[in-house]
Amino acid sequence: MQDLLNPSIDSAMPLLKWLGRVPYEPTWRAMQAFTSGRNIHTRDEIWFLEHEPVFTLGMNGKPEHVLAAGDIPVINIDRGGQVTYHGPGQLVVYPLLELRRFKLGVRDLVMALENAVIETVAEWNIRAEARRDAPGVYVENKKLASIGLRIRRGCCYHGVAFNVAMDLSPFDRINPCGYQGLQVIDLAQLNVNITPLQLYEKFANKLCAILNARK
Repeated sequence: MQDLLNPSIDSAMPLLKWLGRVPYEPTWRAMQAFTSGRNIHTRDEIWFLEHEPVFTLGMNGKPEHVLAAGDIPVINIDRGGQVTYHGPGQLVVYPLLELRRFKLGVRDLVMALENAVIETVAEWNIRAEARRDAPGVYVENKKLASIGLRIRRGCCYHGVAFNVAMDLSPFDRINPCGYQGLQVIDLAQLNVNITPLQLYEKFANKLCAILNARK
């Protein structure tokens, strides 16, 4: 796990970490352990990474939304929401935050994450939007980024999956986020040539600016 802290960001802001490409379950367990072990002096962190291929099913997720998992593992996890896919070429962002420090309610946090995606893609003149009925970010009614969270003792984990340049075919094996026929899209299809690592810095700057404005 490599620490990458932007020196221009105040030290009271979250510590930014790029984890590279990592398997899902150990990372999830590490988020749980971080959240369970933190105290009032624990600095917030935001983890940025890619996952090996995996389907994750939220606490209230319905197994029937997994249509044909095939050789991709399905892991039942403790976030909200239904089923989604993670895989190489997707930037996954896990904010590990104490919400009171940023004056955030759950809806505020969702909006902050959505707005960070929307502001990031606006740099390429891409018009993206959020939907109240189905959290996440959409371009031309296709899902570009999914959001799923868990709040424990006023602290959050899980987060955002932002499609960058990936094999989107595994989404055909599920009803993404529980919606039959929901189409997904990535930045590559929008003619943006960027890697998850390159996107990390852009997205981190947007998200940290939004969080800093709330302190």
